[in-house]
Amino acid sequence: MRTVSHWIGGKPATGTSTRTSPVWNPATGAQQAEVLLAGTADVDAAVQSAKAAFETWGQSSLSQRVKVLFAFRELVNARMDDLAEIISDEHGKVLSDARGEVQRGLEVVEFACGIPSLLKGEYSDQVSGGVDLFSFRQPLGVCAGITPFNFPAMVPMWMYPVAIATGNTFVLKPSERDPSASMLAAELWAEAGLPDGVFNVVHGDKESVDALLDHPDVAAVSFVGSTPIARYIHERGIAAGKRVQALGGAKNHAIVLPDAGLDYASDHLVAAAFGSAGERCMAISAAVAVGSAADALVEAVSAKARATKVGSGRDAESEMGPVITAAARDRIVDLIGTGEAQGATLAVDGRGLTVPGHEDGFFVGPTVIDRVTTEMDVYTEEIFGPVLSVIRADSVDEAIAIINANPYGNGTAIFTSSGEAARRFQRGVNVGMIGINVPIPVPMAYYSFGGWKDSLFGQSHIHGPEGIAFYTRAKVVTARWPQVTAASDSSFHFPTAT
Repeated sequence: MRTVSHWIGGKPATGTSTRTSPVWNPATGAQQAEVLLAGTADVDAAVQSAKAAFETWGQSSLSQRVKVLFAFRELVNARMDDLAEIISDEHGKVLSDARGEVQRGLEVVEFACGIPSLLKGEYSDQVSGGVDLFSFRQPLGVCAGITPFNFPAMVPMWMYPVAIATGNTFVLKPSERDPSASMLAAELWAEAGLPDGVFNVVHGDKESVDALLDHPDVAAVSFVGSTPIARYIHERGIAAGKRVQALGGAKNHAIVLPDAGLDYASDHLVAAAFGSAGERCMAISAAVAVGSAADALVEAVSAKARATKVGSGRDAESEMGPVITAAARDRIVDLIGTGEAQGATLAVDGRGLTVPGHEDGFFVGPTVIDRVTTEMDVYTEEIFGPVLSVIRADSVDEAIAIINANPYGNGTAIFTSSGEAARRFQRGVNVGMIGINVPIPVPMAYYSFGGWKDSLFGQSHIHGPEGIAFYTRAKVVTARWPQVTAASDSSFHFPTAT
């Protein structure tokens, strides 16, 4: 049985804890590896390695950092297929989707390669007689990332390239369900010339998470995951005096108006709901069909859901793979049954799907549930599976009200050919990321990613300009260089410009 180790101080490390967790192949249902689970002492070893490395990396030149970042970018690009295969084998998503994940992570690396421009400060000459004023930003120290299973390459890449580019060192705690992508990333950082200790990986569960949150030498924590854990991470990290950005769960809606192109809208809804088996924080899980759009939309989406090719992520013909674990499959199946029991209509039932040759895999077929109401469990729960709920509304304003009443505010979309309706929607919804005829509105790396309400705890969104601000702190310098023989103009009154 292959064992996935930690990465501390520039090399693999077994640590002191002997606890392990299974790593499954979701397509076959077989265990393919075990991963070490770090204890508090293992986390401390990683943090101390990062702390020691910060003494030099934090003082490194921008040119040195950019050189390493460009080298890392080239290595990730060259090994994209290897990363995609690792992701597919441990997460289950199809290879094309896994490659897309790596590409979106790589865009943040490319953004971070521009760090000399991104860290430029401000300068004001002669703010007072003989006095100049300028500002610059400096790194925090040791930063930590706690990341989810659904994007084992991309989400960590939304964090550590920006943190490292700004001069920090980093300890990553990836999901123990699919840990190997992070280990390959660590090897690529080393090959790129990153000094030992700047990037570390510790695998684990709640013990390692709490150790990072409580460690006095960790200055900042970034998190992506479910809302209950995001709230916990934020509260415990803030109580320990750390900066925290914690992105939580989602219930992403897509409004479909009668003037939307039916084929276009249904194509994109199916892809957004069932891509990656719905295990995306930006997946569309609730379609709000407005007025006369409803019946035709349900019929079109249902036909395309039935035609979706489900199979192993390694099968080039597969459009959708399995979910991550047997427990996840069982939870999704239970929620589908609950929706039916509570009065919804199962237009397409994905329960009981068997993939030939992968009979023990963790598969749930695409599912469409019509006539869902906002009180039903399939609506209130974040299903995180290939389930699309259809809610019916009489108007755009009613649809907006449905979205705004939901506690989540991550992403949303509208399908329409009306500019007026789209503008009313984008101004009216209380959601952080909005798509107009774009179902998954993940912003480019040079913008920041993040939601509102229960989808974000803390002030900072991730990557982009807010990422730069999160991983640095500002200094403002007021400077005067008087002549040695000049008379003193010091005073006890508060300084003012003259």
